[in-house]
Amino acid sequence: MSAVGPEKPLEVVEICAGAGGQTLGLERAGFRHRLAIELDDKAAETLRRNLVEFLGYSEDEARDSVKVGDVADPAVWNPAVDAEDLDLLAGGVPCPPFSIAGRQLGSSDERDLFAWAIELCGKVQPKALLLENVRGLSANRFAGYRQHVLDRLKEHGYIADWKLLQADDFGVSQLRPRFVLVALKEEYAPYFRWPEPEPGGAKSVGELLVDLMSENGWTGAREWADGATGIAPTIVGGSKKHGGADLGPTRAKRAWAEKGVDAMGVANEAPPAAGPPVIEGRPRPKLTTAMVARIQGWQDADREVPEGADDFRWRFHGRKTSVYRQIGNAFPPPVAKKLGDSLYQALTKRGVPQALVETADIVTDPVYKLLRGSTRALSVDQIIAKLSVAGTVMDQPSVERHLNHLKHDFEIMTVARSNGAAAYRIGEFKGFTGQEDHRRHDLFTQRRSKIS
Repeated sequence: MSAVGPEKPLEVVEICAGAGGQTLGLERAGFRHRLAIELDDKAAETLRRNLVEFLGYSEDEARDSVKVGDVADPAVWNPAVDAEDLDLLAGGVPCPPFSIAGRQLGSSDERDLFAWAIELCGKVQPKALLLENVRGLSANRFAGYRQHVLDRLKEHGYIADWKLLQADDFGVSQLRPRFVLVALKEEYAPYFRWPEPEPGGAKSVGELLVDLMSENGWTGAREWADGATGIAPTIVGGSKKHGGADLGPTRAKRAWAEKGVDAMGVANEAPPAAGPPVIEGRPRPKLTTAMVARIQGWQDADREVPEGADDFRWRFHGRKTSVYRQIGNAFPPPVAKKLGDSLYQALTKRGVPQALVETADIVTDPVYKLLRGSTRALSVDQIIAKLSVAGTVMDQPSVERHLNHLKHDFEIMTVARSNGAAAYRIGEFKGFTGQEDHRRHDLFTQRRSKIS
């Protein structure tokens, strides 16, 4: 295979690859996909075709490199063989378990594959791991979940860190925060640096889309663009559980309306020469999938790439609603490229190594850490006292709130004391990590047609 990025490419296996946002970014950073696995056959077809058209794969290589199906199904791929001696395991595992729209069910959601991916990493032992998800995973509700992830990665031999990245810091004209986990073997971790924000910021929605808005001759496109200031709200792909493509929940629709965009659907083409409908005294066009793709960081497939710019051209395949979901569920390629650059530098040991503060125990949930390390059940008062000795001050409501959060994702056993006080012990993690008898299998089978 010919290298797309600098020098010899490093190999990556990507899980939950979608239509290829992370794929494209990693390829442009110098990685080559040994395998990409995706549940949705339409997204997988988009990915397969673009590997050939824009990334230099042969038809046979693209067919062999993209697998369709449940990534946790051993009939779809064999990690022990397919991910042996791997440079990078990457993916954007499903977001609904951690999103507010998805009710933040965490490990109780049959779509949750985050903890499973951590155990997969432990089994196949790549040099590095990259997982991205929604900002909701950074919330207090999931402090124990994150602690479990960090502790397991440390047991697997990795140094890990989380960071909330803003897409507009990397030229993407969208409010799209992503919570990213990076873990590396100790040999490579000293060379990793989180990517720095780019100077200049991102274009406004108007400046980004004015040429597409005027391509059918709408003379008011320039005036519209002048009023469409600032970056876009977060593009959402939505779920198969709901209807067709639109630009998000009520709050997002209000934000779009302020920019002069009708968010109640996606248009088949740009406004006609006569202009879009006037709503509340102002022309308010709908976006096309081409416009949404540009907001997400892709470049138009049939246009030349500006000299000196990264090549993020991509062509989407399928009907409009499917294409919109493919775009909306993706990781912006420019952000993936920046993370890929940082990982490439680390895995090739470029730059000056730094001291690793990550080698110390990172504590995201002190109650979880205390209960996990205790050989006996602890009451709330005991938890408060022991945390105080360790330098962490918490009151009763705070401890109880932590316990309530932990009950979502872990078995919490309650022991009645003789004085009537309750004491708590933390048990097994409830989430799916590969267990053959886990409830996830039945739920996934029942709801597969609605999972996206």
